Amino acid sequence: MKKISLLLLTTVILFACKTSQKAVAVPQSSVSNITIEGKLFSVAFMQRAAEYSALCFQAYNIARQRVDESLMMETSRPRAIITDIDETLLDNSAEEVHQGLLGKGFDPVEWTHWTSLAIADTVPGALTFFKFVASKGVEIFYVTNREEKEREGTLKNLEKFNFPYSDNEHLILKQDVSSKEARRQQIMKDHDVILLIGDNLSDFSALWDAKTVEQRLENVQKESALFGSRFIVLPNPVYGDWENALYRYKRLTPAQQDSTLKTWLKNY
Repeated sequence: MKKISLLLLTTVILFACKTSQKAVAVPQSSVSNITIEGKLFSVAFMQRAAEYSALCFQAYNIARQRVDESLMMETSRPRAIITDIDETLLDNSAEEVHQGLLGKGFDPVEWTHWTSLAIADTVPGALTFFKFVASKGVEIFYVTNREEKEREGTLKNLEKFNFPYSDNEHLILKQDVSSKEARRQQIMKDHDVILLIGDNLSDFSALWDAKTVEQRLENVQKESALFGSRFIVLPNPVYGDWENALYRYKRLTPAQQDSTLKTWLKNY
């Protein structure tokens, strides 16, 4: 009787736990690829880890200190900040989850659909910081590699949260090339750019455009004094040129990605 009672009690508890949570069906195909599984695990960190929020607040707190310091110095040109959008001030992790639970990676068609919805949330600390910046008369330029066809959805998403300078003049989209260097230089001709903010090193300088893993690390070492002073980095463990560099900027199948990734990992 004790064994039967215990079994019955266990069954009831398990049933209660299952019915108290929203079930998420994960297709079998999504568990066959460690790269996709890894992205879902990384998204869990972004969406649920207090440490992720803390890192974002830390970045924007430092950025605010740098703005305050800049305001104490004279300049003959209008002050400005150049910022990335995705995973810097807009959070696209829900789109990563959508794709991951389908067992899929990045899809440009799905991405364009996502941005057209204009429902991305904000990165912790971003909105407060940029509103503070604008209140001090500092212009904000949104330099992103979203494409021209994404302009309407992007502006709608920025306007949804009342991000300052959400207009065509300050939204600088990708045209012909992914490198942001020419767009940055154009802004710097007429503005005193006091900070560059992003989640990808290519958001800061051409030093990190299409470079190898070794070159990226070497250039970070060379420019280490700029991080926290001129360059403000937001955490993004899900995607970016750090991942592209691992694959040597080649289009690989999921199996090839898994195999290549393993060659980069340190073991003992």
